[in-house]
Amino acid sequence: METMNLLATLDQNYLPPLQVLLTSLHISHPGEPVALYLMHSGIPEQMLSMLQKQCQTFEIELCPVQISSSIFRNAPVTRQYPQEMYYRLLAPHLLPSKIHRVLYLDPDILVMNSLRPLWETDLRGNLFAAASHKGKTELVHNINQVRLGTESKYFNSGVLLIDMDAGRQKMIPEEIFRYAEEHAKGLLLPDQDIFNALYGNRTLELDDTLWNYDARNYNAYLLRSAGVCDLDWVLSHTALLHFCGKSKPWQTRYIHRFGILYKHYIQLTRRTGFYLGDK
Repeated sequence: METMNLLATLDQNYLPPLQVLLTSLHISHPGEPVALYLMHSGIPEQMLSMLQKQCQTFEIELCPVQISSSIFRNAPVTRQYPQEMYYRLLAPHLLPSKIHRVLYLDPDILVMNSLRPLWETDLRGNLFAAASHKGKTELVHNINQVRLGTESKYFNSGVLLIDMDAGRQKMIPEEIFRYAEEHAKGLLLPDQDIFNALYGNRTLELDDTLWNYDARNYNAYLLRSAGVCDLDWVLSHTALLHFCGKSKPWQTRYIHRFGILYKHYIQLTRRTGFYLGDK
């Protein structure tokens, strides 16, 4: 069975959510070969060691990749635009050439069912596959199309299947940096806006109910599906449950429906003895 190469890009503050994601991944993929590439700019060695021990317990291969700031000499890097925001788009140039495909996941995600069908998706010549969060109407898409001057759907960049070989040929770092600099004042979600503006028309659309379910919008999904996508359906079919937005389920006052499920996975992660969220 082919190893699934996953990618995370984060700082030390998001290690606990990543650990919860890995717990859910392990439960959903027993015995499957998985490698996690972790791109970072300087996570302390002691914290990486705890993550490594968790990965060893789960039989996940951890591949930390520390990125030098020298790569971003010509990039607009500020507090609003940290260098980490570029990592997922520069992954084809920053990860080993032996990697032909990678699945990027935001850390605020639970893996509920098998990722294998997504991993094996035919990209049909596209650079990426991603989902669009439709909500109840297409109004948000229309606003973003006008704002960014695009015609494609507005994709959520929290889950990206990336063709690394094509990316090495067709994704030019200088073009990404130039777009970020020229449009700095108009970017609301900088990394996601840049992705949509430059690569939205080279992205295969995924079904968000399966591959990037917005955990805030249960009622909208239920309405849109005429009652099909109820709680039982989500637990049986949705592979990636994404806790989008500023409010997060590890915070004490999280109010949305799937918060208690997330806390259950926190408890399972604590039982490993390697959870960094209580340190």
